[in-house]
Amino acid sequence: MFRLALALMAGLLWMAPATAQSTFTPRDENPEDFPAGAGRDETFYACTACHGFKLVAQQGMTRAQWDDSINLMIRRHNMPALDDKDRATVLDYLERVYPPRAPAARGGWQNPFAK
Repeated sequence: MFRLALALMAGLLWMAPATAQSTFTPRDENPEDFPAGAGRDETFYACTACHGFKLVAQQGMTRAQWDDSINLMIRRHNMPALDDKDRATVLDYLERVYPPRAPAARGGWQNPFAK
């Protein structure tokens, strides 16, 4: 009985990493939780394939910085490349809704992705 339990436990541990990779579920977020505008839904779904949209909403970058961020996601994290039209739609939304923010007084928070 002990050996059977041990074998079962070993099997579960062996399968756990594979199961963890394939059971990703979207966060408890909806596009409607974020500022309305052209491209909101496309941007939301492009980003939430891998992470919560609140991560995106916390950033404030220029269009060039958003473009660099997308390139980074494609290069390092295997994000599927967006076609030119979808990329422009996503960049238009991000540039309009999440532009660079002025740093807080007293040298506060700085965007770690900004160059």
